[in-house]
Amino acid sequence: MKLYSYFRSSASYRVRIALNLKGLSYQTVPVHLLKDGGEQFSPEYRKLNADALVPSLQLPDGNVLTQSLAVMEYLEESYPRPALLPSNAEDRAWVRSIALSIACDIHPIDNLRVLRYLQNEMGVSEENKNRWYRHWVEQGLASIERILASDTRVGEFCFGDTPGFADCVLVPQVANGQRMQCDLSNLPTVMRINQACLQLDAFTKASPAQQPDAE
Repeated sequence: MKLYSYFRSSASYRVRIALNLKGLSYQTVPVHLLKDGGEQFSPEYRKLNADALVPSLQLPDGNVLTQSLAVMEYLEESYPRPALLPSNAEDRAWVRSIALSIACDIHPIDNLRVLRYLQNEMGVSEENKNRWYRHWVEQGLASIERILASDTRVGEFCFGDTPGFADCVLVPQVANGQRMQCDLSNLPTVMRINQACLQLDAFTKASPAQQPDAE
């Protein structure tokens, strides 16, 4: 498998963690989102991903999967052990709700193309662009904190004592929040789980700093 990835992309980071937790081998193909106007817009890459987004996972048969959570669902179905989702349908829905809260409610309004539009097309200053970013990340993670702090299904990780689907999505969002100097001081459960994840090779090897295109 080939993972077309950008080292700072939280969506790519999610998939890297999932691949590592599954113990799957893959080749990283860097796609620089800033260099030369964005390598994701090149005709060659658009043949793989018409949306010009990362990640893209090219399978051994040549087919290409896009959208990080869809890729993670594919990995879970195709390589069921170790499982990243619980065996119970209600618990699976709960875990997915955490992942989707991050991937659908926090990430889309803070990703690179939105920030670029705010700054380049709407004339938002660098300071206000960063305020926008921090506001939505802090608000979104505060919501995740309330969910995790009040549910008995939470253990060392988001669900029980085994890292899984929700952790794959949580850790990259925390990393981006830290990079952008968000105030994460009121998130004890989120940060405890984040720290537990970062003790594991699957997470540390997937981290931005460990990628071949890290800058």
